[in-house]
Amino acid sequence: MKKITLALLVGITLLTCKKNKATSDCGDKICTEEFASIMIKFVDNKGGGAEVKDFNVINQRTGKRMIANSSISTSTTRGVFIIVDDQNKLDLSEQGDDLKITGTSADTQQTKSVVVKVSGGKCACHIVKISGPGQIAFN
Repeated sequence: MKKITLALLVGITLLTCKKNKATSDCGDKICTEEFASIMIKFVDNKGGGAEVKDFNVINQRTGKRMIANSSISTSTTRGVFIIVDDQNKLDLSEQGDDLKITGTSADTQQTKSVVVKVSGGKCACHIVKISGPGQIAFN
């Protein structure tokens, strides 16, 4: 009796999986429950975290400003900013988009920009940094 019950449960599970796969446009994918985010650090001429104003992230493909939702509720270290997170993945292409990151030093008024390439997309499990620096240094 136990073998029959186990066989029925396995069969039902397999049917359910096939039904879900048929409705998915992304094929067979197993994603982790991790929540990915990409950060950048602004540093002063001594290598310490710099106070930054006018921080901005613009998707160069769409021209739209990117705002990482996790940055709203997260307390960060001085000079460290979350540029995008998994909640932004639908705003990014699978091939990767160039994100222009700009900030102005509150001390020197110097403005610096860099480009970081990040991929996402409808079928991505998480955002992925493809290229670009992790730090911006003010003189």
